[in-house]
Amino acid sequence: MESKATKAKTNIVAIITMFFIFAMISFVTNMAAPFGNIWGFRYEWAGMAGNLMNFTAYLFMGIPAGNMLIKYGYKKTALIALAVGAIGLAIQLASAYFGNDVVVIDGETPTTLNLFIYLLGALVCGFCVCMLNTVVNPMLNLLGGGGNKGNQLIQTGGALNSLSGTMTPLLVGVLVGTLTKETTMVSVAPLVLTGIVIFVAAFFIISFVKIQEPQRNLSKVKYEHSPLAFRHCTLGVVAIFFYVGIEIGIPGELNAWISRENFEGAAAVAGSLAALYWLMMLIGRFLSSIISGKVSTRAQMVTVSSVGIILVLIAILLPADITFRSPQIDFLNITSGEVPMKCLFLFLCGLCTSVMWGGIFNLAVEGLGKYTAKASGLFMTMVVGGGIMPYIQDWIGRNFGYVNSYWLVVAMLAYILFYSFSGSKNVNTDIPVEEEPFDARDL
Repeated sequence: MESKATKAKTNIVAIITMFFIFAMISFVTNMAAPFGNIWGFRYEWAGMAGNLMNFTAYLFMGIPAGNMLIKYGYKKTALIALAVGAIGLAIQLASAYFGNDVVVIDGETPTTLNLFIYLLGALVCGFCVCMLNTVVNPMLNLLGGGGNKGNQLIQTGGALNSLSGTMTPLLVGVLVGTLTKETTMVSVAPLVLTGIVIFVAAFFIISFVKIQEPQRNLSKVKYEHSPLAFRHCTLGVVAIFFYVGIEIGIPGELNAWISRENFEGAAAVAGSLAALYWLMMLIGRFLSSIISGKVSTRAQMVTVSSVGIILVLIAILLPADITFRSPQIDFLNITSGEVPMKCLFLFLCGLCTSVMWGGIFNLAVEGLGKYTAKASGLFMTMVVGGGIMPYIQDWIGRNFGYVNSYWLVVAMLAYILFYSFSGSKNVNTDIPVEEEPFDARDL
């Protein structure tokens, strides 16, 4: 029998490991939008294609990833994911140097093979982050004992996720500078190579870290129902679909809009605005991690979804000729520029979206017990919304105006508000969810 001190130490190691994985998820995911700007400058349709491929992977990998948790456990699933991530980044790196021959003619626009190599790499990276997300969210929730404490751990990990997400578009913007048709993936090769090194190092480090599995013998558990038998879980799956579309769509479309403006260093300013959004998410998650032990998840979710709707509506309705100089933060390499005031209210939305991922997950798995791992797989499947909805938003932006595309965000936020207020209540408490009990106090 392990002593309580040993178990507590194991618990801390597991939590720190999950925090690190949370940061890796954002590092990979947030490469898609700025990389897409490079391809979108040459091929208009490709601007959000990498992001779409990244999130399409969730559709195919979500349920298998949940099954991997049951069969292999949390640690082995994380290791497999890290190996896949290194491969995906290597494929994206290869697109910078190989496949420059024209292979497809779309109308009169020649398309080169290296674009499709990049998209393949984005798809493989999507498999990686899907598996990592499937591991980290339920494990932190369970290590926290569920409820407000579980949400508190998820929000703390999310703060590190946002820190990583803040740095990625900044680094791309600095490396690229001003976008032209001559800009290629070679410009960002150092960042991709760094990502590969981090993934490989993480693989070896985690291989030697002893992680206490929070749920034991899941492969021997009998599942009489599906997680979708719980109404709050089913509605939460839809909420996750829309939420990820919101989280990615707000800064992604902002980045696409400003980077296409005709002024010097537009790409760097656009990357800085996107970085400010992720910085707001960092601040929001940090604040939520402090208060989540005392303020209910539902109260936080109702508040931030309501404020989010207000901020986006202001951004849509504010006259376009009102401008401001975006802040310059030298130590974060955030570049200043004269941009529409609308941008201010859009990147401030990061304060609201910061709470939503952990909040929705926490509410949706509350009371699921042995169905938590399977539910996590379903949630990861619906993260495909982060590819589908921003792609739709980008189509609206290109055809009806970038600002008008944010009406789609308003509609999705309205659903999140409904779920937070009413749809997240568990009305299926009669379904047995017993398993070998996990109590964080025993660690």
